[in-house]
Amino acid sequence: MCLATGLGAGMTTSKVHAQAKTQISMPPELARAWAQTKLPESSLSLVVQEIGGSRLMAVSPETPRNPASVMKLVTTYAALSRLGPNYVWHTNFMMDAESRVNEKGVLSGPLYLRAGGDPVLMLPDVWRLMRDLRLRGIKDISDIVIDRSIFGDVTIDPSTFDGSADRPYNASPDAFMVGFGAMRLVFSPDPATKTWKYFVDPPLPGVELEANVAWVDGQCPGSPSVTTDTTVSGDKVRIRVTGRGAGSCGEFDVFRLALSQQEFGARILQEVWREVGGTMTGKVRTGSIPASAVAVASHQSPPLSEVIRLINKRSNNVMTRVLLLTLGAEAGRKPATVTGSVQVAQEVLARQGLPMTGMVLDNGSGLSRNGVVSADSLTQMLNRAWTSPVMPEFVSSLAILGVDGTTRYRLRDPATKSLAHLKTGALRDVRSVAGYVWSTSGKRYVVVSMVNHERAHEARSFENALIAWLTTK
Repeated sequence: MCLATGLGAGMTTSKVHAQAKTQISMPPELARAWAQTKLPESSLSLVVQEIGGSRLMAVSPETPRNPASVMKLVTTYAALSRLGPNYVWHTNFMMDAESRVNEKGVLSGPLYLRAGGDPVLMLPDVWRLMRDLRLRGIKDISDIVIDRSIFGDVTIDPSTFDGSADRPYNASPDAFMVGFGAMRLVFSPDPATKTWKYFVDPPLPGVELEANVAWVDGQCPGSPSVTTDTTVSGDKVRIRVTGRGAGSCGEFDVFRLALSQQEFGARILQEVWREVGGTMTGKVRTGSIPASAVAVASHQSPPLSEVIRLINKRSNNVMTRVLLLTLGAEAGRKPATVTGSVQVAQEVLARQGLPMTGMVLDNGSGLSRNGVVSADSLTQMLNRAWTSPVMPEFVSSLAILGVDGTTRYRLRDPATKSLAHLKTGALRDVRSVAGYVWSTSGKRYVVVSMVNHERAHEARSFENALIAWLTTK
């Protein structure tokens, strides 16, 4: 399927912008679908425009609304435009040039870790890094000093947004973030005893897991139903899990936040170093790296083109936050802050003729009550993205309708499946979708729909009707 095209003959940017001021009614079949939601039209912003052509419909296109996770489109496109699809993050273990490793493997000075803000640094990556240290003869270290200076003070309280401090979607950004800062609680079925065996991965010191998950016989009905309760007392963390699960469903895991990113990272380093056979006499602390330090083990992230696929298809909030801060840091705003990074993102878009009037990007992820953007601004950006050099990487980062990501269970009928690349968004009072739809006639459309209302969840059926209707145009 060819993805490349541009604005149609005579379709100038000024004409596209002029269309934003026009209210264009929905066709009768979609008007009926909207009416069935029983939502007021005042809660809706909608734009549908043929790529290279005119707008088919527009409802309150210039009204700024909360887009929820659709805001990730703004952050990922700005970052992709500024950093390029091959941009990578580096995480380096370093030692002072004057430090030495003796015949017993003792490093004479601290081990330094230059944190690069890698948003997708995982436990196996840390394990490989520390294994490389062991292969280079290092066995006994004193302190590990983490240099987080690429970012400023960007730590957030995970409970601020909705009070659910243990949920991974609320994780705080950090320059050294391992596995998004979430603990993996693993539950494995034992059919012989009809019980669940459980453990924490990795088994961090001071973390205790208690579980009372009832075994259920019969056919797997779906994901097990469990609740968690976390108690932190000093250095001790106790996680209690209760609920029930059908043994026929097989092994399952639950991810929870329990420690700050800094404490979680420190315990990960200590535990993994022990696992690879190392010993440590000091502690993990934050500090600076001497100018004379040299790298002894390095890790490189996947390229940005792959990272934004994880962000947009899975709608990962903390990865988006870190990406926004990276954008600021690479533009020279070190140590990067959210405010400075938002300014950089807006400058990147403005240079492409995208003023994004009225937009409040906030933290860049859409997990916000303050972030707003208009359907018109998103439509202009999506049109610009389609004609940009990074179009293939950007479009391929979006969920494929009925196939993967957040749209894998939507419109899976053969008549509609795979005919759209979309980003969805949902909060308590927000429902949104934006992206590209392919018609069976060969036409391509940009679509943006945002609903802000206490019953916004009712708009899902309208979104499906809208997308299905476009595939036939």
